[in-house]
Amino acid sequence: MSVLISRWRSGAPYFLSALRIVCGFLLLQFGMAKWFAFPASIMPDGGTAPVGSLAFVASVLEVIGGSLLLLGLFTRPVAFVLSGEMAFAYFIGHAPNGFWTVLNQGTPAVVLCFVFFYLSAAGPGPWSVDRVLVGRSATSPGKAVGRGDR
Repeated sequence: MSVLISRWRSGAPYFLSALRIVCGFLLLQFGMAKWFAFPASIMPDGGTAPVGSLAFVASVLEVIGGSLLLLGLFTRPVAFVLSGEMAFAYFIGHAPNGFWTVLNQGTPAVVLCFVFFYLSAAGPGPWSVDRVLVGRSATSPGKAVGRGDR
């Protein structure tokens, strides 16, 4: 049994990369839906976010930040900024509609906020552009080596 547990735990860095990739892709979809109405519009009027609006700023952060997270490039600072964006999204867009996230539809914002906050500390994992640019040891969990702090 301990061999099985040991093998499972050895996959943790790869699970970290998978978490980053999936959450980056999910965020990218929200941003593309607001900015480009692709694959469909999620804006109340059925179009795209008006330039200069909070929804437009959020869509830009989500498309660019989601893309960078998907690639694992500048992961730590990008994840930190996106964590803050998701906190704002929750408190501005969802919390006014009630306390319970299941009712105010804020669950994705809350979950992504904390996942991105975790990624800002944990780093990108081994499957990342950051790792390619900096080297193997820079993205190991718990290690901070030079430019690997991205």
